[in-house]
Amino acid sequence: MKRGNAFKSFKPFQDLDALLKRKSFVLASPGLQGPKEQHHDPKVDLRMFRDAMADVKPLTGRNRIETHAPIANGRSTAENSDAETIHRLNRLVRCGKGFNLPDTPEYMEGAGYHVHPGVARKLHEGFFPVQMHLDLHGMGVHAALDALDAFLIRALRENQRAVLIVHGRGLSSPRMPVLKAAVEEWLARSAWRKWVLAFSSAQGYDGGTGATYVLLRRHPATRRLRKSAASLRTDGCKK
Repeated sequence: MKRGNAFKSFKPFQDLDALLKRKSFVLASPGLQGPKEQHHDPKVDLRMFRDAMADVKPLTGRNRIETHAPIANGRSTAENSDAETIHRLNRLVRCGKGFNLPDTPEYMEGAGYHVHPGVARKLHEGFFPVQMHLDLHGMGVHAALDALDAFLIRALRENQRAVLIVHGRGLSSPRMPVLKAAVEEWLARSAWRKWVLAFSSAQGYDGGTGATYVLLRRHPATRRLRKSAASLRTDGCKK
């Protein structure tokens, strides 16, 4: 028996070309067909919802928690976060606001006899407007301290209590900022200490850590006050 003749006689797609040319049917896949548009009656939907919720009882008392969706004002959370970041950067660059100087190693502050440390922080935050300023740039240590003496004397005579001393950050010094350290030593440990209520590094717009705010007393701290402060420090160091 010759099997080849039987296979040659079976031609299932013989008439396919003719069918396509006549366009008697459309080839389409169910997965590619778009969803049929459905028209919903709001009244019917509401009735179905109420029927489904007929046996539901609302929670009362402590078992009830009310939630409210956050209002995004038409913007996503990411967009709001980006806008806030850009706003803070602009304030930092333009005004020096938003950068916490006390968190940097260059920041310095100090308080006088029986003065709460918070006064120095208030001084740094600008609660005491600057009335006079002194620029020590380009001076040696001895000349700078002479200028500082004369400046503080004039400030006291003119009843100016909040002053600014610009000394630079000392970044060009090989080991430490010499002039800045000398000013801090002069304010904290010299004879001027009894006249100083507090001092702190300045805000960025006044020179940042390259300048120092100083708050002066109206009258020098008395010997009795200084002895009292010294005894408190000594007692505090005892075990």
